[in-house]
Amino acid sequence: MAVMSDTWARVRELPLAIESAAFERQAATFAYGFERVTTVVRLRGGGAEGLGEDVSPYEDEGYTLHALAPSFPLAGSWTLESFCDHLRTFEQWPVEPEWDPMRRWRNWAFESAALDLALAQAGLPLHEALGRDPAPVRFVNSLGLGEPPTFDPIARRLEAHPELRFKLDVTPEWSPELMARVADTGAVEIVDFKGHYPRDLGELVALLAMYERAIELFPDALLEDAHDLPEVAALLAGEGHRISYDAPVHSAADLDTVPLTPRAVNIKPCRVGDLRSLFEVYDEVAARGLIAYGGGMGEVGVGRDQIQLLASLFHPDGPNDTAPSGYNAATPEASLASSPLDPDPAPVGFRRSVR
Repeated sequence: MAVMSDTWARVRELPLAIESAAFERQAATFAYGFERVTTVVRLRGGGAEGLGEDVSPYEDEGYTLHALAPSFPLAGSWTLESFCDHLRTFEQWPVEPEWDPMRRWRNWAFESAALDLALAQAGLPLHEALGRDPAPVRFVNSLGLGEPPTFDPIARRLEAHPELRFKLDVTPEWSPELMARVADTGAVEIVDFKGHYPRDLGELVALLAMYERAIELFPDALLEDAHDLPEVAALLAGEGHRISYDAPVHSAADLDTVPLTPRAVNIKPCRVGDLRSLFEVYDEVAARGLIAYGGGMGEVGVGRDQIQLLASLFHPDGPNDTAPSGYNAATPEASLASSPLDPDPAPVGFRRSVR
């Protein structure tokens, strides 16, 4: 029988009263002119409001929550746990999602809004409910270098913010000269291979050459989501002290099923998809003494505040991919915030006070 997470036990019995729900469009422009559209989930009850963010991406915005405005059976008197259990009793997708992981992303929007509302109704901020002290959040800037890849994205950001550090998506298209130039900055803390996404591997020779250069040129960086190939595993045989996983981790049990034994874990709340599992992951990672850091999934509103707040409570010193969204804009000057980020928790609820 599974042991209940100590962290989940602190909030699962919070009373929750929901009277109505609403869905609201929000958007921001990221790098290369890309408009990121998400949906704010608003749960209301007892004169309070709880917010969450559905980060599910769409080619056709007509299928979003804010466009469809479905009527879900959310109203009632619950505990936080009973409401989270209730979410699994009905279909949250009036239109079938393009990818199955989107089910977790949407469920997170409802559960995070429910936690926010339950805390507001109880008159508590998250850190008091969990018995933890928020700390300033150190963050890195996560990005790729374009197609074709160039040094320019790094140069522009370092010119504006010389102390900025990076989590970079490396590809076989990086030339040896480009990789060496990036490495010479000394600013890269995580090399992300994106090896657990459904992408074309290309030629194995080029892929392995990329790994060889990255391992040599970034000797102190975490190596995230390496491809599950025997040739790659052989190259990483001496790098166990910096193996990290992101995409394959949806639960604490996944820490034992990833291809290589991890030293670090990138914990993305909406990728895990529910509060109970998320707190189990936090507790298990701490119990194993693993390096923990948090990541985002394109949140542009309250969802980003929430992952920043969680980072401040569970892994403030990690190389968190939780930078203010302006750092992902075409010009880094779009954000004046700097690392570390003041957690600035709201007086009540599951959010920061900045919104």
